[in-house]
Amino acid sequence: MLTSLQIKNFAIVSELNIDWRSGMTAITGETGAGKSIAIDALSLCLGERADANAIRPQSNKAEISAQFDIRNLPQAQKFLSELLLDDEEQNCILRRVITRNGRSKSFINGSSVTAAQLKELGQMLIAIHGQHAHQLLLKPEHQLGLLDAYAGHNNLLNAVKAQYTHYQKLQKEHSHLLKQQQAQAAKKQLLEYQVEELDEFALQEGEYEQIEAEHNRLSHSQTLVENCQRELMCLYEQDDQTVLGQLQHSVQTFTELSSLDKSLESISSMLSEAAVQLEEACREIRSYGESVEQDPIRLQEIEERITQAMALSRKHQIPPDQLAAHHQSLKQELENICSDNARIDDLEHEIAEALHAYHISANQLSESRAIYAEKLNELITQSMHELSMENGRFAIELVKESDRRPNECGMDSIDFLVSTNPGQPMQALAKVASGGELSRISLAIQVIIANKVTTPTLIFDEVDVGISGPTASQVGKQLRLLGKSTQVICVTHLPQVACSGHQQFFVKKEVDNEQTYTSMQPLSEHLRIDEIARLLGGDSVSETTRASAKELLAVQGCA
Repeated sequence: MLTSLQIKNFAIVSELNIDWRSGMTAITGETGAGKSIAIDALSLCLGERADANAIRPQSNKAEISAQFDIRNLPQAQKFLSELLLDDEEQNCILRRVITRNGRSKSFINGSSVTAAQLKELGQMLIAIHGQHAHQLLLKPEHQLGLLDAYAGHNNLLNAVKAQYTHYQKLQKEHSHLLKQQQAQAAKKQLLEYQVEELDEFALQEGEYEQIEAEHNRLSHSQTLVENCQRELMCLYEQDDQTVLGQLQHSVQTFTELSSLDKSLESISSMLSEAAVQLEEACREIRSYGESVEQDPIRLQEIEERITQAMALSRKHQIPPDQLAAHHQSLKQELENICSDNARIDDLEHEIAEALHAYHISANQLSESRAIYAEKLNELITQSMHELSMENGRFAIELVKESDRRPNECGMDSIDFLVSTNPGQPMQALAKVASGGELSRISLAIQVIIANKVTTPTLIFDEVDVGISGPTASQVGKQLRLLGKSTQVICVTHLPQVACSGHQQFFVKKEVDNEQTYTSMQPLSEHLRIDEIARLLGGDSVSETTRASAKELLAVQGCA
């Protein structure tokens, strides 16, 4: 329940502090006084779009703060608890600040939040029914929303929305892959040819380096053998003229000399080790020379493979030693494209399943809508009779379109039908109802919906436009009755509605030093009689209108 509202520098309001009570509160005032300013400010505080033009002239910012008692609102309590914004006393304070640059700041219980979070919480606290609600009543999407609000089948709505979202996601992926498939058709063909060619060549990782080394060895085998033989003769096999022979002679010489001078022993030892190493090297040279192959056939095979590798490397514009890695990369790319094609097949199956699940949920929603539509038909028809439309009939036409393209609202098309005169066929609301009749039907629906939807505070902003006389009296009684279970705030210009309130505020506009100010004050019993009298007499208050005001208050149960 709304308990207080503070407004600073908003529109023509300099500063306004209002305490609210339970029951029905009527707000009246002179034309142009700004009866709806408090409602506009409250809407802004609840997260509606901010506009710098709403700031009072010569002020830098506007600030609106609203306090709520949420002791009986578990949904709001849960929301605040999840955001760590809850209050031990179960109070909730919403605050909005708008600056001249068009920016705004939002707060819940003193903590900064987004406007979206403020709006989400606001929808749990207040429902505002504006003076243009009867115009919205002609729109099918609004009609469907009213039926769903009355039915309260949020679980079915959420199921349909979830199935639709899943279906849309799969469709989007499928469409993306199809476009990708079309774009990659030529690329896939090229990749298949390239991979097949490289598969046939089958160059392994590191193979090019190996065959390049083998080619180098085979193509120079004669040179390797000849040089090995020549050096072996020089080192080892040329009688006493070999390097080994001379080294062995030096070993013997320094061995003999070391007996004369011990300091030469190390030289003798090093030369001896060198001789051993040289003998070992000679054996290695002989072994290598004997092992060198001179295989022209193998050399030709290698040259052909290197030639192929060089041709492929030029074709793919990469070094030949990277061909194997490039081959694997192309194979992976081709596998990805083929995998996408397989995914398309899987998606088609998943889409069919998602569509089936969507239709199941949508059918359940349609069945629920049909049940509640019948109930709403009776209630609205009865309310039309009470609002001076004795011969009125109301019906909701629901058509389930099974072949309709899926959407988050289900498969139903809707139309509100009405007949206002005896013998008149049921026709679409827009074709039959006059402005006044449309206002009454709209108000009837709003009161019925509001009575079913458990929003703790309901605001009716001049929804009684086009209504007068006995009808206005009945409207007032319905709103007062609604106020027994829900906090109702009603901006009105009708004395019959105003006197139905459990309490009443008067909005007044004053000009001081060329500045305009708006104030809102609760009316005492005496002042309330004067205000009702003013509404009855067209701004003229007399003893006659005062007597009529007292009588009207008594008739409406407020005296």
